Amino acid sequence: MWARVVEVMLGCWLASSPFVFHHGADARGLWVTDLACAAAIVTLALLSFAPTLRRAHLGHLVIAAWLVVSGYLGGTAPAHQNHVVVGLLLAMLAIVPSRASLPPPSWQARWARGSVGGGR
Repeated sequence: MWARVVEVMLGCWLASSPFVFHHGADARGLWVTDLACAAAIVTLALLSFAPTLRRAHLGHLVIAAWLVVSGYLGGTAPAHQNHVVVGLLLAMLAIVPSRASLPPPSWQARWARGSVGGGR
């Protein structure tokens, strides 16, 4: 679940980035993109903690594609470069399974039977 926690942190960074990069009042599109994407990222990451919705984080791939494309087409302003970087990081984390830090299921079954280190 470590990847989901990092995704939540990326969402918080994206929500705070309009203040860091000083988007003006005339840059309404950047505000909407940053805040809407941040809300969606955090929501999908938190939904992935539920066992029945453990694959909800795959929706991040759509958001990541949007961020990369909009950042690439937006120009070289720091806010657009931030979109590209956050989008690429998000895509990388989205393909990490939610249970990536757990041992394989066959190992878990063996440990549940108590036959680890038993000499058999």
